[in-house]
Amino acid sequence: KDYRLTYYTPDYETKDTDILAAFRVTPQPGVPPEEAGAAVAAESSTGTWTTVWTDGLTSLDRYKGRCYHIEAVAGEENQFIAYVAYPLDLFEEGSVTNMFTSIVGNVFGFKALRALRLEDLRIPPAYSKTFQGPPHGIQVERDKLNKYGRPLLGCTIKPKLGLSAKNYG
Repeated sequence: KDYRLTYYTPDYETKDTDILAAFRVTPQPGVPPEEAGAAVAAESSTGTWTTVWTDGLTSLDRYKGRCYHIEAVAGEENQFIAYVAYPLDLFEEGSVTNMFTSIVGNVFGFKALRALRLEDLRIPPAYSKTFQGPPHGIQVERDKLNKYGRPLLGCTIKPKLGLSAKNYG
């Protein structure tokens, strides 16, 4: 499926309300970087392998991720940074889980890519303000859990995403 036509939009100007992600992409041999970046935008937003009956009920432009810029990684052969913008309407308010499931959930196993890594993520204030956070602050939460000097993760550790249970256990 050629995602470039729909999800690669180099003329797109990002909005202050967009969630912006920078992915390091290594395409499979023969896959152009624009196609790889567009595939990441599609698979992490509204793209699907088949026609869905609800396609006519919503505006794809309102919800789709857009790969708006690709640049080669200096000194690395066949590696690119794909910049993807996501509209806030794509995500549930106040849900870090929903946001990360959408952006990094299924896209890492995509066949058009040999390797993929999320390098950077910008969450706009309009979205971060919807997160409730701990009611008493992070220090109280750390004291209750007796966990210091490491991230507090509420998720399954997946070594294929670069996290090891040894480091975060």
